[in-house]
Amino acid sequence: MTDVQTRTDNALPTEEPPGRTGTASTRRLVLLGAGAAGATAVLAACGTSSTNTNGSGFSNDPAPAGSAEAGGGTGSTAGATGGSALASTADVPEGGGVISGDFVITQPVAGTFKAFSKVCTHAGCDVSKVDGGVITCPCHGSKFSIETGEPTTGPATKALAETKVKVDGDSIVKA
Repeated sequence: MTDVQTRTDNALPTEEPPGRTGTASTRRLVLLGAGAAGATAVLAACGTSSTNTNGSGFSNDPAPAGSAEAGGGTGSTAGATGGSALASTADVPEGGGVISGDFVITQPVAGTFKAFSKVCTHAGCDVSKVDGGVITCPCHGSKFSIETGEPTTGPATKALAETKVKVDGDSIVKA
């Protein structure tokens, strides 16, 4: 024999059972509170800390990998300035440039070196090449002048940030 329900949803009681006043809303509040506590824990875990997991501090502006400032033994220091070499003068072609660490190092004319941030001002992508007198971003096709860092082709509208550099021996260093 089959058990058949004989009343419709309209016939269900709308009042809470006696002695259990506020049960539904209390359960709901407990569940909402537990969910809020869980979300808070997740967000707290995603927050920043002043130390790395190994206990060492960190910097929002770290030195390029391999530089003397980063503690790498492979970077060369440049003369009396004590600055790290960004590139060798022999590595930067006249009328072109190279991407080194966080910088694009260019030589627009013989003996004149410039350094720009490698981060495109349009959407934050890293530029990928220096060719034909322009610095190119692969993400949306922006192109920048190797002489000024100004955009020559959009969508970028702002110049790449410039860092002053000088030649010290055979090395290009921050000025």
